[in-house]
Order: sequence, then structure tokens, then C-alpha cells
Amino acid sequence: MLPVAIAPGTDSSQIMQSFDFQTRTRLVFGAGSIKRLGELASELGFRRTLLVADRGLVASGHVDEALAPLSQKGIEVIRFHDFDVNPDTAIVEAGCDFARPLKLDSIIGLGGGSSLDCAKGINFLLTNGGRMQDYLGYGKATKTMLPMIAIPTTAGTGSEAQSYAVISDAESHAKMACGDPKAAFRVALLDPALTLSATKHDHCNRGL
Repeated sequence: MLPVAIAPGTDSSQIMQSFDFQTRTRLVFGAGSIKRLGELASELGFRRTLLVADRGLVASGHVDEALAPLSQKGIEVIRFHDFDVNPDTAIVEAGCDFARPLKLDSIIGLGGGSSLDCAKGINFLLTNGGRMQDYLGYGKATKTMLPMIAIPTTAGTGSEAQSYAVISDAESHAKMACGDPKAAFRVALLDPALTLSATKHDHCNRGL
């Protein structure tokens, strides 16, 4: 690894405290960066968004942390919390049925892999129709998907940085990897402060 040049007089305490990096998914990192959610959502044109977060995130207060900056930017938020660990096809279909009449223009996934994958799954069905089984594999979405922001609260799954949704078949219980470049989050908002309430089990095993 090549050495990193640091300008003379640089305060070492400021190094790597935050960064803003963009590939297919723009990565915005920094303690307290959830306060930028409204700004980032506005840049993407969010006006009426679906916030997908499991009930544990409501209890932890993290949902309220996300709502505040969105409200400050005048973004209307409809919340979907009716799921738990390992979302299956029935839950994703229920989320799509809930979202379909709402005339949404965007989706925000807040939580671990379950929340982020559920958000992606809802987006697949809401924009492209059919069933999750239709998207098993990669590159099967033919229509544009809604722009999404991911706010991970664990470091366990990496769902925020890739374009697959892992959804269990409600009948066979087999896990299906459903991927498409259109399913990539536009922004992954990485606020390490949100991970402090997660247990070791959450980070390593559940991805919640």
C-alpha cells in the first residue's frame, strides 16, 4: 500500500472523520451524517417517500432521527414497519400492496440487511410488477426503479453497497438473490453513530 501524503499542519484528529465517495452508489460517511438525509434526498428529487424500517428501529429512536431532517426539507414520509428478520415474498408483496396507491417517488431503507433488502424488494414489484421469483438471478428488471437511499444501522451485510435483494420464498423458505443494476441505492448514508446500539449478534449474524 502506498503511503498517504498529509499536508503539514494537518490536525490528525480530523483525518478520516468523514468522507463523501461515489461509485454506482454514492457513499456519504461521518458521525452525525444522518442529519444530511433531508439535503441528500432533496438533491435526488424526493418529495413523497416510503421509509422502510423494522419495528426495532422505531423503538430505538432511529426512525425519528431520520424523520426530522426530511421534515425540515418538506419531504412527505410514509412509513412501512410491518416486517421482521429475513423478509419473505409475502412481506414484500404486502409492502408493495401498501405502497402502490401512495404515488411515491422514492424509497428510503433504514436498518440492517432486512430493512434494506425489503426496500429493494418492494421497489422491484412496485415498478416492474410480477413476483419476487421473477427476479431471481440478475438483470431481469426491464423498467426504471424508484431512486433509493440506504441508511444502514449495522456493519453486517453490505446490502447498502450492492444491487441484490435477498428475499426468502414464503412457501419453500429458500433464500433468493434477486439483483439488478437498477436496484442499487443512489446514496448510502453511513453514520457510525447509528451502529452503537447494535449488539455483536446483530452485526455478525442477523444483519438487522
